[in-house]
Amino acid sequence: MSLQDRIESLKAKHAALETALKVESRRPLPDTEQIISLKRQKLRIKDEIASINPSLPH
Repeated sequence: MSLQDRIESLKAKHAALETALKVESRRPLPDTEQIISLKRQKLRIKDEIASINPSLPH
């Protein structure tokens, strides 16, 4: 897997987590623990992308 493929894969995971976060937030009784977990996962992916390619905007 090339570096660009890895970055694209991470971006796709980040987008999927964003979608899951929106869905959970819109529920009548959102699970705050799940929201926190999703946000942490998104941050880890964002940090990994930044470490792979520091020239990308954060």
